[in-house]
Amino acid sequence: MEKGEINFFSENDFVLEQESSFRKWIEAVIASEEKFVGDINYIFCDDEYLHKINVEYLSHDTYTDIISFDNTIGNTLHGDIFISTERVAENAAGFEVDFQEELKRVMIHGILHFCGFMDKTEREKVIMRRKEEEKIELFHVEQ
Repeated sequence: MEKGEINFFSENDFVLEQESSFRKWIEAVIASEEKFVGDINYIFCDDEYLHKINVEYLSHDTYTDIISFDNTIGNTLHGDIFISTERVAENAAGFEVDFQEELKRVMIHGILHFCGFMDKTEREKVIMRRKEEEKIELFHVEQ
């Protein structure tokens, strides 16, 4: 099976530092769920950009930190994950956590959706949060 690619794009001035560390981490998370890496695109943007997508494609007139479009085929994860870095920064401040920590949580949240985890019910939210914490622990920065 041919391995896909994890790509990072920015529609604002955000630059993801240590792309290779993030890519390896995401690959490790996917493997830990016994799934395979397909083509996954992260698109970093601002609140207005993501709000337009939310209204146009999901009919939700709200601001959000992440929208993921899942194109997974079998056990191979494919999809686009849009992340508002503005919202991530605001949420990080609100939760009193580091921006990088909140960014990791949101980035892996999209992958967990592609793996089949949902967050509609309270029970699903608890499981999703536990999975996010577990997967953040897998992140290692090369020295």
